[in-house]
Formats: sequence, C-alpha cells, structure tokens
Amino acid sequence: MSQHPTDPAPYDALLLLSFGGPEGPDDVVPFLENVTRGRGIPRERLEEVGEHYYLFDGVSPINEQNRRLLDAIRTDLADHGVDLPVYWGNRNWPPYVTDTLREMTEAGHRRVLTLVTSAYSSYSGCRQYREDLAAARDTLLAEGLRPPRTDKLRVYYDHPGFLDTMTDGVLAALAELPEQVRAEAHLAFCTHSIPVNAADTSGPPTGHGAGGAYVAQHLEAARHIADAVAAATGTHHPWELVYQSRSGPPHIPWLEPDICDHLRTLRDKDTPAVVMVPVGFVSDHMEVRYDLDTEATAVAAEIGLPAVRSATVGTDPRFVAAVRDLVLERAATARDEHPVRCALGESGPWHDVCPVGCCPGRTPRPAAAGADGP
Repeated sequence: MSQHPTDPAPYDALLLLSFGGPEGPDDVVPFLENVTRGRGIPRERLEEVGEHYYLFDGVSPINEQNRRLLDAIRTDLADHGVDLPVYWGNRNWPPYVTDTLREMTEAGHRRVLTLVTSAYSSYSGCRQYREDLAAARDTLLAEGLRPPRTDKLRVYYDHPGFLDTMTDGVLAALAELPEQVRAEAHLAFCTHSIPVNAADTSGPPTGHGAGGAYVAQHLEAARHIADAVAAATGTHHPWELVYQSRSGPPHIPWLEPDICDHLRTLRDKDTPAVVMVPVGFVSDHMEVRYDLDTEATAVAAEIGLPAVRSATVGTDPRFVAAVRDLVLERAATARDEHPVRCALGESGPWHDVCPVGCCPGRTPRPAAAGADGP
C-alpha cells in the first residue's frame, strides 16, 4: 500500500496509545475508578457498571487485542525494512502511558509518533489522549527527566486500509444472513455516543465556534462503506448511523438513536434483517462484545429481527499496513517532503497537527502533539 520511503526519520519510536481495561475480577472497580476519577461517582454505581465486565470474568478484551496489534505492527514494520521500535501505553490501566514514556525516555528516544486506537476526531478519542501525553511529560519533567517530543498520527477513518477492511467485513456479515432476507438487509453503522455538545465542538473550531467533525466523519465513512458494498453486490442497502454505550447523566443530551431503540424501529417497519457495523471501533473490545454482541443481539432476538454483526479491523493486514503508511507519510512530511496522503471520500486527509481549540474538553488542560502544546 505505502509508496513512501521506508525511512521513519526524524522519528525514532512509535507509541500505541489506548484506553486500557481490567484483566481480572479484582481489577474491575479500580479500573472504573480510574476512568471516572474526579466525577464523584459512588462505588455502588461503579459496581453496577462493572457487571458488564463480570459477564466476561472481569476481563476486558482490549488489552489482549492491543498486544496482538502491537505484535502485528512490529512484524509489518520489520518485514518492510522500517527500523522503528514500537511501544504501548494506556490511559486507564497498565501499562500506563506515563510509565511507557519514562521507558522510552530512558531508552534515549527523542521524537515519538503516537497512534491512538480511535479513528475519529472527538475529545475522548483525540484531545484527551493528547492531554494524557502532556500530563505524562509534566510528570517526567518533575522527575528531572527529559522526555521526547511526541507527535500524533492524523485520524484515519478515511484511510483505505480502514475502510476497505470494514467493507469486506460487511460483505462477510451479509453472507451470514439467510438468502431470502439478505438483499433487503439494513446496515446499522454503530459508534460510541457522546454528549451532543462534545459532538458539535469536535474537530477544529469554525467561524461559528463549532466543529461537528465527529458525526461528519462517521457519516462519510458509513457512506463510503455502503457505496462500496453496493458496488460489490449490485444491491443498495438502506443504512443509518446509530449510537451505543451512553454513560452520562440523563439530563445531558447525547447522540441518538441508540442501537437498541433503532432495532425496535426497524422491526416496526418490517425490516427483514440488519447488519450491525461497528464503524466507530478499531477492535472487538467491551463496547462491541457487550453492547452489540450481548445487549443489542439479545434485543434483536427478542423482537424476532435477524441480526449479525460485522467485524472490526483488528489486526487485519490491510489495517496494519495502513499504520505503516501513516507513519511513513508523517515522517516524510516532517522532512519537508510532499508525500501522497491516502484518503477516501470527499473531505480529504485530516490535519497532521491539531489546531488550537480542536476538540475542546469541559475543563481546559494542556495537551501535547498539537499547535497549542509541546
């Protein structure tokens, strides 16, 4: 896929930065305390939320999925002659990003690229990871260390390695449906719900003070996948972008419709079948395994709606190759070259450096890897 030179300079390491998750029953509540720190959520409520994890023996699949992705990226880079060590750090569970950045500092790395396990622009999917990097940097500076400069790869929702892999997942899922309902199956593109205000201010600010990139990017990805499925099958499937995994207080508006409500609406309209497409997720972590494979699938069975779920990109070789392409593209750009930037859809490739005010949080905090931070 990549047509860039294999030289990653000026970068000397790649950091895979993710959310983290518990790896046993005793980890669940401490993990949720990390996730919700500062929000004043009582332990009793955390234990209720933790029931989702206990259904899976208290183990979130995300850490093992990141280990596999880490191995796949390392192998792909080595196989293509790209000499770049790859590290892994998390926001909410070991290995914590501060500890990983300390390890990278002690290994002598001076300029690091960061790949986050979110393909879209939002506070929690982009800006908050940049805040994590800034906080880790401040901790290391306070320890008397000299941490490396950290840059971040652009969002990759429109990279062909992501979209083509998602498309093939939908085609495979359609093939699982009974032939008599396949042609009229509905495609429900699923992503994490976020507060409406956070969605409206995602991406760079416009002249009106709003961004709106989160929903726009998902719609663009969904539209491309639906069109690619139609081109492959000769059938145009109706589709809609829907949401899941809401976790906020009921008085705050979040993006809707919820996938479970959407399934009931489809049943009321006599839709013969549905494919749930987890377009907002990179791997089959808890929001996919529970919210789609468990909860939404149970609703579909209850109302008699044939439903299947398509695959996430995971460690598909095309997605792993896309990571290499993005790394080498960014390296060439940092060398003041003008590489070809792969992107499908109408918007074109996203910015390399997040501008000031991009994806703001409720409380202003320092953020690295952007125009407003080191």
